[in-house]
Amino acid sequence: MELRTVFRLVGLSLVLMLAACASTPRVASQADPSADFSRYRSFAFYTPLALEQHGYTTITSNRIRAAVRTQMEARGYVFDERNPDLWVNLNAYLQDKTRVTTMPEVDYDYYYSYRARGYVAVPYWRDRTDVYQYTEGTLNVDVIDARLKRLVWEGIAVGTVGRSDPQRRGERIDAAVAAIFAEYPYRAAATTP
Repeated sequence: MELRTVFRLVGLSLVLMLAACASTPRVASQADPSADFSRYRSFAFYTPLALEQHGYTTITSNRIRAAVRTQMEARGYVFDERNPDLWVNLNAYLQDKTRVTTMPEVDYDYYYSYRARGYVAVPYWRDRTDVYQYTEGTLNVDVIDARLKRLVWEGIAVGTVGRSDPQRRGERIDAAVAAIFAEYPYRAAATTP
């Protein structure tokens, strides 16, 4: 196999590995160590949500809200708009980014040598620079103690956002919210009869 082909295959495999990593959001979370999660039973969404800065809901904000509600209810919390123990606030934003990669490449030029009476391969090195433009999205889920008005848990997902059909976009939102809540180790306190 020609050396040029080997370098191209290595470069292609590196790009594919980076693309595979980019499809899964990076998730981080932190909790207030002084918060008593054993007393929380109910939740509601904070009003107005940071996600709805312009005073109205969007298709995306409704999908995120529904995914968060599903995750909270799966952990035993009850939705209660009148007197919640926890408020959940949501925020998301997009940022255009540019990634520049440089990789050395070797190539060969062939010259005819009259002395050797044949072609001679002469290697030369150069750098190949690739520029990738992409959009990075960040989704924050804040869980607030409603009585104390204090943040008790925060989950953040950061990942590459691409253009996709509405169904695929909804699936990615659900997956990102599920990844955030995978970091949420608490369950609602059992109600006493």
